[in-house]
Amino acid sequence: MHYSTFPRRPSLAKAFVRRQSALHRSVAMLIALIPFTLPAVVAAQDGPYRIFVSAVGDDSSAGTEAAPVRTLQKAQELVRARAPAAEQSTQDIEVILAGGTYLLDQPLQFRPADGGHGYLVTWKAKEGDHPIISGGMTIDGWKPSAVGNGIWEAPAPAGRNSRQLWVNGQMAQMAETELPRDQIVFSETGITIEKSALPQLTEIQGKSGLEIEGTGYFTDRFSPVQDVQNNLFIMAQPAWGNNNWGYDTLAVPLEDSHARLYLRNALALLDEPNEWYLDRAAGKLYYKPADGTDMSTADVVLPQIDHLISISGTYDNPVRDLRFEGLQFSYTSWLGPSSAEGYANQQSGSFLAGPLDARPDGAIKTCGWGCRGFETRRNEWSQMPAAVQVSAAERVSFDRDIFAHLGQIALGIGNNDDATESGIGLGTANIEVSENVFTDLAGGAIMAGGIQREAHHPAIPAQANRALLIENNRIHKVSQDYMDNGAVLVTYIDRALILHNDISDAPYDGIDTGWGWGLNDPGGNPTYRTLQRGYYDFPENLSYTTPTTLRDVVVAYNRIHDVKKHYQDGGAIYNLSASPNSMIAENYVYNIPARIGLYLDEGSRYITVRNNVVDSDTRWWLNANTIDVAFPQRITTDNRAVGNWHSAEIYSGQWTPYQNNLILDDHLVTDGNWPPEARKVMENSGIEADAKLPEIQLN
Repeated sequence: MHYSTFPRRPSLAKAFVRRQSALHRSVAMLIALIPFTLPAVVAAQDGPYRIFVSAVGDDSSAGTEAAPVRTLQKAQELVRARAPAAEQSTQDIEVILAGGTYLLDQPLQFRPADGGHGYLVTWKAKEGDHPIISGGMTIDGWKPSAVGNGIWEAPAPAGRNSRQLWVNGQMAQMAETELPRDQIVFSETGITIEKSALPQLTEIQGKSGLEIEGTGYFTDRFSPVQDVQNNLFIMAQPAWGNNNWGYDTLAVPLEDSHARLYLRNALALLDEPNEWYLDRAAGKLYYKPADGTDMSTADVVLPQIDHLISISGTYDNPVRDLRFEGLQFSYTSWLGPSSAEGYANQQSGSFLAGPLDARPDGAIKTCGWGCRGFETRRNEWSQMPAAVQVSAAERVSFDRDIFAHLGQIALGIGNNDDATESGIGLGTANIEVSENVFTDLAGGAIMAGGIQREAHHPAIPAQANRALLIENNRIHKVSQDYMDNGAVLVTYIDRALILHNDISDAPYDGIDTGWGWGLNDPGGNPTYRTLQRGYYDFPENLSYTTPTTLRDVVVAYNRIHDVKKHYQDGGAIYNLSASPNSMIAENYVYNIPARIGLYLDEGSRYITVRNNVVDSDTRWWLNANTIDVAFPQRITTDNRAVGNWHSAEIYSGQWTPYQNNLILDDHLVTDGNWPPEARKVMENSGIEADAKLPEIQLN
């Protein structure tokens, strides 16, 4: 039997139907509606055609098991050469990778010719082996440095840049020092620092590569330093301007008590264990090891490319029928924040780039909490390019893979054009991400969907993102550098299922769905019609009469814990804007600080929040941002919170008949004595017992 799409779990909907709870039956009905292609029966084959790859193979070989090729590029050539025969016979193709490291000096591109054409192409690990697709180079030759202070140094390629370094499988910290905000003066061109606040001031004069990082209420911003003149830091543009208008900016954070400012990336700042600095001009890497680290045997990896894989076709010819199974993707570094654009972070891996034409004079003081000019750019925000990128593609799956030690968001699915190497974004359908491990990441684990106009109202139907399954993944220790990133973000997707994942150790949210603040929903958001914002006064900002592509999203049976470790804003599970026929149900949220458990933000509508357990000393177990200052305008409406259990008593927002937001059959449990129904939700949450995740050390 041949399967024209994923042969794995062909009876997924049936398995859900067999479950007893009403929620499982509801999800089964949604899955039944999703246009995952059913298996097609064709003539039997003698198994797939196999191409073998080994890190010690030879590219002049035939690619057989006895004579494997060495590089992934050569294996790709053999797949394309086999394609006509495979198409004629509908015989699947498998590329079998033996254990070892496959080092890339440039990203691997998968285009329509690399997918199936009536057959399935699978890149998979040899049984029992652990192949690693790597963009990093090993740094050795370490010796104690003449700069002293316990610092070691090693040669590195001159001119090479990276924003991350891994030592013994753990991300190291770029050299930095915190700056006291009360001893800094902000201006349109930069900052002036009291000399007493920065003892290293003399040593950093004339040094390149310096940058400022600022963390606020929900943003994590990076702005490069152009020049240091005594205690005046002149900042690179347009990064400085873009980082200082909008919301929660460097100069005007939402709450000073939560804002931090750091000076980074200079040898003079390297004074703590596990910090590093790369002198690009001299070709030297500096590192201060923790006590007990043997640098003569340490495994030190410096990334050399900014992403690993680009999977992208065109809207009329997408990449189809491609699977990755049992592989590890590691060692990248996205360099965008090191450029003059910096990282003018807005929210969850999005940032403002480009010209400052609409930015008024003096915006650093007058536009710290929004202004009219800023609203002209809201539909033009960029997205962080992922280490593995999927766009203009159908029936692509990642099964039992490892995404580890990556310098940005690990997996991007249907993101903006600007977040893809191919320059073609969006346009994904029937993508499965199942039984993978995501760990030790600079950014989030998964970012699915775009945020620009074509994402929410596609110009052509093929641009719409639809039918996404994120299931049974373990996501741990993410967003270490870009703390604004949610572990999982799904924006404008028609029918996304986020089921049975275990998410932990994240500074921001666990699962984020939706985008747009209600601006792009039918009728728009009335609070953006005010004089201060004037969003709809600009011709580029349409007031739509039709819904966005966000609908039928299910966030269910997930176990989310030890998240919200840094930011006040957001929630362990969070939604933004209208999402018809969507549900957040039977999730188990626990061990988060005094933050928000379940959060329905601006414009959230038509969402059922049902049978969740929130066991934590949260600020609010449930919050709906109903924009109370705009009352009686109805902005966040038509939501139901039914049958939830929670240990925190307080909720927030207008849960009233006027808003048609209702809390029903609610259960407050303050003594830890959870009833059997709640315990069943706890036990059934997270990764299912029959899931087979890859083994990797989680630290």
